[in-house]
Amino acid sequence: MSFTVAILGRPNVGKSTLFNRLAGKRLALVDDTPGVTRDRREAEGRLGDLRFRMIDTAGLEDAAPGDLAARMREQTERALAECDAALLLVDARAGVMPLDRHFANWLRRAHKPVILVANKAEGAGFVGAFEAFDLGLGDPVPISAEHGEGLDALFQALAPLADAAMPAPPPENEEERALKLAIVGRPNVGKSTLVNRLLGEDRMLTGPEPGITRDAIALPWRWKGRRIELVDTAGMRRRPRIEEKLEKLAVADTLRTIRFAEVVVLVVDATQGLERQDLTIARLVADEGRALVLAVNKWDLVRDPKATLADLKEALENSLPQLAGLAAVTISALEGKGLDRLMQGVVAAEAAWNRRIPTPRLNRFLAEVQERNPPPLVAGRRLRLRFATQVNVRPPTFALFASKPGELPESYRRYLTNLLRETFDLPGVPIRMMLRKGPNPYAEDGRRLR
Repeated sequence: MSFTVAILGRPNVGKSTLFNRLAGKRLALVDDTPGVTRDRREAEGRLGDLRFRMIDTAGLEDAAPGDLAARMREQTERALAECDAALLLVDARAGVMPLDRHFANWLRRAHKPVILVANKAEGAGFVGAFEAFDLGLGDPVPISAEHGEGLDALFQALAPLADAAMPAPPPENEEERALKLAIVGRPNVGKSTLVNRLLGEDRMLTGPEPGITRDAIALPWRWKGRRIELVDTAGMRRRPRIEEKLEKLAVADTLRTIRFAEVVVLVVDATQGLERQDLTIARLVADEGRALVLAVNKWDLVRDPKATLADLKEALENSLPQLAGLAAVTISALEGKGLDRLMQGVVAAEAAWNRRIPTPRLNRFLAEVQERNPPPLVAGRRLRLRFATQVNVRPPTFALFASKPGELPESYRRYLTNLLRETFDLPGVPIRMMLRKGPNPYAEDGRRLR
């Protein structure tokens, strides 16, 4: 049986802490600062033998229409519309606040089952939990999400929902693995707008304010039948400009997302061109060995497309030689233009990232290269590249056996890498090349014959 619960409450009552506790791992950012969560996040919750879908939401606040807090409230209202029941959290240590009463009345009008949860009820907070009776939503469930106390009582409160739930749909074919696709970039370049356009709904908060997204939110999606796990991330500014603790946590979450992604879409602002921070993020993705696609957003605002594209390509060639051939796709996330070409670039980048080259082909290539442009002389003797093989994919990784690997110049190594890209169609993909000392054909058991 499967059911959905939305975790609601005013800011800083511990919603994300409970979300992480029920998920069994750290998914949402947690901090003492109110209002850390802005977008709604979903995950599977587990409590005993109960399995359910849960939605973490932004703190409930009264706000003027149109501002950021109001847009956060709209996301929470959508979560309430999707759920089978709401968990309304109150802070047992602080007691019942006027805002708690206001939103308790709002939940009554929603005609959804409500489970009242008095969080932070460890120690003296247990006494404060009894104030929650005044809300008229039934007996409060005293818990401590941080310390894992009281979860047996929460289990008893959730169990009737499982009995009333519809049977869960059959699981999807597990052989079809979801492509992990991360959307990254500087603040305010249109990452969340792009995610909303791809999904076809206003799933992520957007607006003119930079840095709206804080959590890395993973969203299941399909493109032309292909399963994709789409992850929107917080904007990454230059390190010296990051001062607030929350921004540091958000950027750390983005870095973790890049490490676990397969393909990364770097969104840049076409009206600003490639900035230093864009190049820094691209190098970071390459260092992590992820496949990269460049999405040049806000193309509808560019006045001279031809000159802008030429400048962009020149900047890529000069600043990112390790990602030669990187696909740069012009899009307008706001108008929904160029998104099919972007996804085609993503699929092509993943295919190159997973490409395996047969060893015979690789060694024919190596022989042709040395015949056309042999390695330089070292101490009057020619370096010999004896053998090459691909030892891994994701990214493509090659072992190159040479007579004196330590003497092979870096320039010749780059030359080989660029030829590999060109010959075996590996544009924009990080390539790893490991140099190894080849076996001595005149030695037996590791010793030279005399």
